[in-house]
Amino acid sequence: MLRNIPPVLSPDLLHALRAMGHGDEIVIADANFPAESSSPKCIRLDGILATDVLRAILEVMPLDSFEPVPVLTMQVVDDADAIPEIVANFQCIIDTTADHPAKIGSLERFAFYERAKSAFAIVQTGERRLYGNIILKKGVIQP
Repeated sequence: MLRNIPPVLSPDLLHALRAMGHGDEIVIADANFPAESSSPKCIRLDGILATDVLRAILEVMPLDSFEPVPVLTMQVVDDADAIPEIVANFQCIIDTTADHPAKIGSLERFAFYERAKSAFAIVQTGERRLYGNIILKKGVIQP
């Protein structure tokens, strides 16, 4: 056990977060997301909510402050302007936890899938709420 590390951050996830560099992206994916087929680096957190994982990651990882949109979610199919409840929850977590809070951007479903394929890792959660997927771009920790 370590002090001040959220317990939902598994050893594999902590390793990935530490190994990521500035500008690398990590995906937090819901239970329906094709994580295993999208990335060779899939970290499973079955049974854990995506919102809990987002909060825990933002407690240890900075968001990119140089990027105007360092956070992306998947748009609702056939209603790009809709904001699912979970996305509103993501925004609240970012506003209260991130060192550089940012407004969430969005990508069309298949564009999100393509972007996820180039992520450093995909964290497959047990999240069952639809559209519970989010991409985070890692920032720097200033000296």
